[in-house]
Amino acid sequence: MRVMELFSLKGRVCIVTGGSRGLGLMMAEGLAEADASVVLCARNVEKCEQAAERLRAIGVPVLAVRCDVVNPEEVKGLIDKTLARFGRIDVLINNAGYAWEAPLEDVSLDKWNQTFAVNATGTFLCCQAAGRQMISQREGKIINIVSVVGMASLDPAVSDCVPYAASKGAVAAFTRDLSRKWCKFNINVNAIAPGYFATRMSKYLIEHRGPQTMNTIPMKRLGEKEELKGVAVFLASAAANYITGQIVAVDGGVLA
Repeated sequence: MRVMELFSLKGRVCIVTGGSRGLGLMMAEGLAEADASVVLCARNVEKCEQAAERLRAIGVPVLAVRCDVVNPEEVKGLIDKTLARFGRIDVLINNAGYAWEAPLEDVSLDKWNQTFAVNATGTFLCCQAAGRQMISQREGKIINIVSVVGMASLDPAVSDCVPYAASKGAVAAFTRDLSRKWCKFNINVNAIAPGYFATRMSKYLIEHRGPQTMNTIPMKRLGEKEELKGVAVFLASAAANYITGQIVAVDGGVLA
């Protein structure tokens, strides 16, 4: 196989949770540009449909599905609708997440539970449901989205939410362990740890904590969507067939 063919996703079916905006849409765009069929899911189905229209303009099949990843029935519905439309699942990107800030001493139990429900339990439910199909196919690729805050402690002047960091740390451990368990099914399980990209959340940080945030980034700039979607396509493609259990930091050097 020639090198550019390794990165082609033609004939592949890729699910992106939280795919209606932000990092999820960035990665979904990359998958579509690599010729994959793409399934977008989010709680807001109207925004999901709008995002799907953007991807259809690239010329690939796109399905938009409402799904709250903490609801097992809705996750099952996402898988069922994907299989009804495309007949298989090749790639799952677990991007849906819940991010907020508060000092730990002010965090309620409900907030703690909600953070873990979306970020950790949602990842588990989607991996389990999609993984059953991948096991029957004897192949598949799972890409979990961690975060730099799930990999290292950051200055509280930039990020002060221990529950969010803990939930993403749980996803990192989940990724590493699941990768070993599912090697026998030819399923690759990896993760991406994004730094600060030009999303709504990062723009808020720059507007309110610009100098503090930039001081944590050795490259002194936000990431561009091309710098994330390329990594997502790589991990979803045949080029990454011998890579599993890895967490790829795309962060401008924050974790260096």
